[in-house]
Amino acid sequence: MHPLESHWRNLTRRAFLHRSGVGLGAMALGGLLSHSLSGADGRPRATHFAPRAKRVIYLHMVGAPSQLDLFDHKPALERHDGKPAPDEFIKGKRFAFLRGHPSIAASRFAFSRHGESGAEISELLPHLAGVADELTFVKSLHTDEFNHAPAQLFLHTGFGRLGRPSMGSWVTYGLGSENADLPSYVVLLSGPLAGAGTSLWGPGFLPSVHQGVQFRSNGEPVLFLRNPEGHDDADRRRVLDTVKTLNEAQLADVGDPEIATRISQYEMAFRMQTSVPELMDISREPKSTLELYGAQPGKASFANNCLLARRMIERGVRMVQLYDADWDHHADLGARLPRKCQDVDQGMAALIKDLRQRGLLEDTLVIWGGEFGRTPMGQTDSGAGNATKPGRDHHKDAFTMWLAGGGVKRGLTYGRTDELGYSIAEKPVHVHDLNATVLHLLGLDHERLTFRYQGRDFRLTDVHGHVVRDLLA
Repeated sequence: MHPLESHWRNLTRRAFLHRSGVGLGAMALGGLLSHSLSGADGRPRATHFAPRAKRVIYLHMVGAPSQLDLFDHKPALERHDGKPAPDEFIKGKRFAFLRGHPSIAASRFAFSRHGESGAEISELLPHLAGVADELTFVKSLHTDEFNHAPAQLFLHTGFGRLGRPSMGSWVTYGLGSENADLPSYVVLLSGPLAGAGTSLWGPGFLPSVHQGVQFRSNGEPVLFLRNPEGHDDADRRRVLDTVKTLNEAQLADVGDPEIATRISQYEMAFRMQTSVPELMDISREPKSTLELYGAQPGKASFANNCLLARRMIERGVRMVQLYDADWDHHADLGARLPRKCQDVDQGMAALIKDLRQRGLLEDTLVIWGGEFGRTPMGQTDSGAGNATKPGRDHHKDAFTMWLAGGGVKRGLTYGRTDELGYSIAEKPVHVHDLNATVLHLLGLDHERLTFRYQGRDFRLTDVHGHVVRDLLA
């Protein structure tokens, strides 16, 4: 049990009822800022054991990229291209859109080996291929969900339905904050929201202080953070002091810890008026750095977000999640996948290089992937594809993600799928195993990092998962 839990267990009935009544308001305030309830001075918390990583940058490709066209090279697909899929691929299986008896579809993109590790990477990712020896590929991932929103929730919260805390919330709950002037958990988007929406960075039943904070990469980074027109900092200070006095009186009366959260968040909002504009101004970066990332000040892009992620972790942000949209290629994969790879390739490779040259990659864990994989069968049904511009359907039973830095082995390829990329042939890794390993790298035991809610001790990995020790350096 985490020490913070005792604070919540001691809630009076009146405090509980009060919290229930203001839950939406508390969540809204929690959505503005993220800060350590017990570490308002920015102090980190003790870990269960020595960590290998201190922070995480999570690159989520919303919609699920095709591993068979990027990382899991299968020459056998070329030999069977256009032939009906084996019966065992279809019988008794559920797919999101595939109907009838689909055919095998080979990748249209060339693969080659890179670096001393010999990692096979598609021609669509030439920049990433340049840092192949920094990457750890896990080619044997599997999940429980085959539709986007449930699978996104399952990956990031450990459960395919709404209501559980996100990984970033668990991380900040376990580790606390390293910076009193910035949120400990920040989210950046390139493109629209994922299907599961803001629940992907929500705190669930954890204190709302662990809510992820969405920053906008152009325009005003956090809405309503600036003073209203005609008011200065002194005016804002007087208002905050008055509100703080009222909140402290209510806290003394009802003992609701969400009020303590509210007080600390208002105070951080005041400090963020100075810290956030400086943080988000990438025009201060040298020209060489902007060119490395392909970043353009004032423009919303994945490349800009990668650079912002580096700036954030330098300043003590624990968890930065980048969500990049439009990887759901049921049709026209041949044209759409190259465009998406062009959007992200340079930025994510630059992030790895930049972290390495600054000495940050050693204790920063970078994670890349989608919510599931794609089928080796082409999707040509009228639901989302056609015979001339096919795509691939959802596939939960085998997909690829990669990690870098933060205590994982460099240049490793772990796990293997069968010759057609349909089933896992060696070393399966469940999503719970991946999350258990991430927490382990951060010095947190996934079985001990729990929170009691409605009479049960919950954790990110539900009641499953084990640390994949072969991935550890």
